[in-house]
Amino acid sequence: MKKLKGITWNHTRGLLPMVATSQRFTELNPGIEISWEKRSLQEFADASIEDLAKRFDLLVIDHPWTGFGAHTNAILPLSDYLSPEYIKDQEINTVGRSYGSYVFSDKLWALPIDAATPVASARLDILKEQGLKVPETYDDLLALANKGLVAFAGIPVDVLMSFYMYCCSLGEAPFQSQEKVISVETGTKALQQFRELAQLIDPANFNRNPIQVYEAMVNTDEIAYCPFAYGYSNYSRTGYSKNLLHFYDLVKLNAQPMISSLGGTGLAVSSFSQHIPEAIKYAEFTGSPQVQQNIFADNGGQPGHLQAWKSDRINGVTHDYFKNTLPALERAFLRPRYSGHMYFQDHAGDVVRDYLMKGGNEESVLSAMNELYVKSLNLQAK
Repeated sequence: MKKLKGITWNHTRGLLPMVATSQRFTELNPGIEISWEKRSLQEFADASIEDLAKRFDLLVIDHPWTGFGAHTNAILPLSDYLSPEYIKDQEINTVGRSYGSYVFSDKLWALPIDAATPVASARLDILKEQGLKVPETYDDLLALANKGLVAFAGIPVDVLMSFYMYCCSLGEAPFQSQEKVISVETGTKALQQFRELAQLIDPANFNRNPIQVYEAMVNTDEIAYCPFAYGYSNYSRTGYSKNLLHFYDLVKLNAQPMISSLGGTGLAVSSFSQHIPEAIKYAEFTGSPQVQQNIFADNGGQPGHLQAWKSDRINGVTHDYFKNTLPALERAFLRPRYSGHMYFQDHAGDVVRDYLMKGGNEESVLSAMNELYVKSLNLQAK
């Protein structure tokens, strides 16, 4: 028996589909056994995949780690191991830019098995009880927030992603030059709009990641609407939690739906593995259309394959989560993945969060972010 180990993150969406696909894979390949460990969502975003690759054969990774993984050769370029036909299917049937998020130096470094971006969610029962509707515009959102019924994920990494969203929604994508994150004009407006909303939410949300926001929404009756947090289809499934969430596209800002930052996860194979052929075989199995829209989705997964998102069966189970949020995925902003970018991501969120909570000078905030950005580019060059 060849025993492989994998590492994923600590949530139903992160763990259960990996366990389920591994169990079925072993049934089909009796000589291979795969066990999974889990880490917190924060560790998932922060922990170096080079260190993890030395301990695990299979890694579920966050796509901004792609450049670092390729630069250090900690993970394998899967496009060198899988058939051109299989890779082409992945490219054609990705959700939004999920496939491209794992491409670096013209090679694919992880299979896009999971797709996500910040989307809107609502407790329809609370809104109905108060005679309110799901917001459609940014003005609608502010009006609802003024009633104390709105929350968003406010930990550093999530407010940084939301800052990108505001910039993109105002017509300018970040990181268009190597000197600054965003223009002063757009950055200032983005920060001011974001802070206007942030002042209307419970400060407790600045300590919540998306999972914690959703848990607060389904386990209390205090939050009726979340305008943007990385989507989790689990909460749209009957019986998963005490109360049901319905998910939607983002509200319109200046007559256009807002543009959020792409998330999701990829399945990578460690270059240190002693069982590379077996690990590749499992990755191929898990990323296949058949498994993605059946075993993977049926066990709490949020597939990366487009066929699953368009499946009437899966949408029926999730109250149209996939159908309703697919447009947001398809226009989502792809953030940088160069080797040094994780340094920027690890520190810039603190700057944005501090401003949202305490206020301050917007140009000073942008200047601090620019310093971090330039430093991260220099880290890449080393």
